[in-house]
Amino acid sequence: MGDHTPDAPDAPDWQLQVDCPELTMLGRINYKTTKKQGEIVTDTPPATIGCSLDAIDTPALIIDLNAYERNLDRMAAQLVGRPVRLRAHAKTHKCAVIAHHQVARGAVGVCCQKVSEAEALIDGGVRDILVSNQIVGANKLARLAALAKRANVAVCADDADNVRDIAVAAQHANVQLPVLVEIDVGAGRCGIAPGRPALELAQCIAAEPSLRFAGIQAYHGKAQHVYDEASRRNAIDASIQLTRDTVQLLNQNGLICDVVTGAGTGTFAFEAVSGVYTELQAGSYIFMDADYRRVAGCPQEFEHALFVLTTVMSRPTPNRAVCDAGLKAHSIDSGLSIVHGRQDVEYVNASDEHGTLRLADGGQLRLGEKLLLIPGHCDPTVNLYDQYVCVRRNRVEAIWPIVARGAVW
Repeated sequence: MGDHTPDAPDAPDWQLQVDCPELTMLGRINYKTTKKQGEIVTDTPPATIGCSLDAIDTPALIIDLNAYERNLDRMAAQLVGRPVRLRAHAKTHKCAVIAHHQVARGAVGVCCQKVSEAEALIDGGVRDILVSNQIVGANKLARLAALAKRANVAVCADDADNVRDIAVAAQHANVQLPVLVEIDVGAGRCGIAPGRPALELAQCIAAEPSLRFAGIQAYHGKAQHVYDEASRRNAIDASIQLTRDTVQLLNQNGLICDVVTGAGTGTFAFEAVSGVYTELQAGSYIFMDADYRRVAGCPQEFEHALFVLTTVMSRPTPNRAVCDAGLKAHSIDSGLSIVHGRQDVEYVNASDEHGTLRLADGGQLRLGEKLLLIPGHCDPTVNLYDQYVCVRRNRVEAIWPIVARGAVW
C-alpha cells in the first residue's frame, strides 16, 4: 500500500498526529476511552504508530494514505476553473481531520446529515456546515440553532410547519439561520415538488425574520449508483432541468438562490458543467467502495483507499476459509466486500462475527494470514469503527478518530 516511507513518529502510541493547521489548537490528543462507573470499555488500540500492517489487530479500518491523498487532489483538480465548489459530504468519513484536509484543498465546507454529526465536527474545528437534511423536533432544533453561534451552519427544509419551528428555535437562540428548500428531483425521498410549491416554501422562509432563504438543495441520491452510464446521465439531465426551472422561477419572484447544492460521487461531473449548481456534495470519492467501482463512467481515477483488515481464523476445508470480519465489521447492504489483490479468494458470506471465504482450486491461505477487504458500502462501514488506522507503505503513520461515529440523532 503506497510508495512513501513515513518519517519516524515522535508521538506516543495511540495518539492523533495533527497534520493540518486548522487542528493545531487541539495539539496531540489522547483518544483512549474513559471508563465510566459500571461501564466496561477497552483502551486497547488496534495498532501502534510505526507498526507494520501485519501487526495491526483485526478487524480494523484502514486508510491507504497515498491513495486517499491522490483522491483528494484529483477531486480538487477536477473543479479547477469551474464555477462550482465542493461541499464534501462528511457522512462518508465522520472525521474532523478528513474534513480539514478537504477544506485545505478548496472545499467550501462539508455536509452533515444529523445535528450530532455537525456537533462533533464543529468540536473538531470545522467551521462551515450544511445539515443537508430535515431536522424535526424542538430539542434537535435548539441544538442546531446553538451551533450557529459557533460556526456557519445551514439546514434544509421541505415543509412549512418545519420552517416555522426552525424560526422559533433560531429566534430563541438569537441567531439567523440560513435555510435551503430541498426539492425532489427524482430520488423519491425528501423534498418538496419543484416549481411553484418550492417557491411558496421559499417565501415562507424569507418571511421569517430569524431565517434567511439561502437557496436550493437538489440531490438525486438514487442516480448515484445507477450502473449504466447513459441511464444515469438521463436521470441527472432531468433533475438538472427541474432545478434550473425552479431557480428561474424563484429569481423571477425576487428570491435569489445564492446556493444550489447537490450531486454525489456518481454524478458530480454532470452537475459541475450544468451552469446551475454552485456546490457539489460528493463524499465517497475519498474512499471508493466496491459498489462505486461497478458504476460505469464513474471517474475511474479515484482509487480504493478504504479497507477492512481481517485475519484468517479458520481453514476447515481446502476450498473454504473463515475470517474475523462479519456483519459487525463491514456493511453489505450494497453487496459483499471484495478481497483486495487476490483473484483466488472470494468473500461469499457474512454472519455476525465471521466472513466465509471461497478459495479457487489451488488457492492458498494460511491460518493467521491478513487480508484487505474493499467494503461494499463505505459510509455505514465507517460508522462501525472508532478510528482509522492510517497506513503508508505498510506502516502505520497516524490514527484518526472517527469523532461522529454513532452520531445518528
